Amino acid sequence: MLCSLTKRQKYVFLFIGDGMSFPQFQSAADYLGAMADSDYMQAVPSLDDNQGAVLDGPKPLNFMGFETVGSVVTYDSNSFAPDSASTATSIATGYKTYSGSINVDETATRVYETITEKVHDQLGMKVGVISSVNLNHATPAALYAHQASRSSYYEIGLELIDSGFEYFAGGGLLKPTGSDKDKEDLYDLAKKAGYTVTKTQAEAEKITSGPVILIDEHLADGSAMAYELDRTEKFWSLADYVEKGVQVLDNDKGFFLMCEGGKIDWACHANDAASTIHDTLALADAVQVAIDFARTHADETLILVTGDHETGGLTIGFAGTNYDTYISLLDSQKISYAKFDSDYVKGYKEAKTPFETVLSDIEALFGLKVNGDEGDKLVMTDYELGLLKTAYEKSINEKDTGMVKQAEYVAYGTYEPLTVTITHILNNKSGVAFTSYSHTGLPVAMFASGVNAEQFDGYYDNTDIYVKLAGMLAVK
Repeated sequence: MLCSLTKRQKYVFLFIGDGMSFPQFQSAADYLGAMADSDYMQAVPSLDDNQGAVLDGPKPLNFMGFETVGSVVTYDSNSFAPDSASTATSIATGYKTYSGSINVDETATRVYETITEKVHDQLGMKVGVISSVNLNHATPAALYAHQASRSSYYEIGLELIDSGFEYFAGGGLLKPTGSDKDKEDLYDLAKKAGYTVTKTQAEAEKITSGPVILIDEHLADGSAMAYELDRTEKFWSLADYVEKGVQVLDNDKGFFLMCEGGKIDWACHANDAASTIHDTLALADAVQVAIDFARTHADETLILVTGDHETGGLTIGFAGTNYDTYISLLDSQKISYAKFDSDYVKGYKEAKTPFETVLSDIEALFGLKVNGDEGDKLVMTDYELGLLKTAYEKSINEKDTGMVKQAEYVAYGTYEPLTVTITHILNNKSGVAFTSYSHTGLPVAMFASGVNAEQFDGYYDNTDIYVKLAGMLAVK
């Protein structure tokens, strides 16, 4: 129940780290702390050794310092390990539904109105939706769409256009001409509906008002934005899209801006810890734009940072490193798993590149070595090298691993065997590990700052996020 409310927020920022729970932001904070600590590699003594430097500790991300912290339960109508469609539905509407459904009930006959639709229609607030993945993917879709299946990308795209929301930005639309490529292009329909559609940064920079759809110029895997680990200074970041969103949306009646760090989830699915950390840091950079905005609108702004669910079963700690962690080793990774697949593994398959050549690339891009000085944590053991050779033969030469089907899935999931084995080895040497290639049932955190932030304290269901917001904003 809401109590002791001050006033209705004029500006609401909702940041959703897809797949982001406590392990994701804590590992990012630990990574920052490790990178800033020159004694880190010698800082964690074994339990039987009380010598060594004192660890300085993690460097908390900006939102970890917000005045209110809560914990949110994420189960949906058919699973304790839910998907993004159902969890985003709960956040946006206050209702549970089946995994895979967006803003409809379990029978797909009842449609739920979203918090963004309500503030847009009832209060005249402008609405923005940003995602580092596709704009008609499950989480952003839950702000404006109503579909029995999250895979109805074309239909979701039509609802994006019909929403009338003033600002969309990030990854490209999936299946813009339908599953059979026989429908009118969604981008053309958006233009006919009055949207300005841009696909270059130069065009985006000129935008000052909506309605607008800004598609990132440098789309990568799955027509999504590039992983932060692969992004160059020439590419717009998630923070840049938030900054542009504030410029487009600001008005006398206020705005509601949702920003999704979607590739946190994708990296966790692939068990790529380094990419996970960097995309979590990219989300924190985006949050900083809202923090800076709130400095001049302190009595009008609410900033929320949460996740929809946890992905990958990420944990800080691994059997092979006992009580030690070496998280700064993740800095040795210079490329995401996806870019390694597209830029290297594809070529290896075509050329049947020798294992020794591949090992040289692995050392350059991931830091893992065959030989090195004594005590070098990045030198692979014979066991690790054996895993890598088996994965290489599976990926490049399509040789049978000799594993039973279950063991092979545990080792590789549905990912490229060579690539996921590289990230597994580096993760584990760093002292972190994953238990799944899917989602888990961990609760997620809620960080809140600004007007009525205290109402997000405690331990509660994800449907209560909507209930709290609807009460604060006085929408029905």
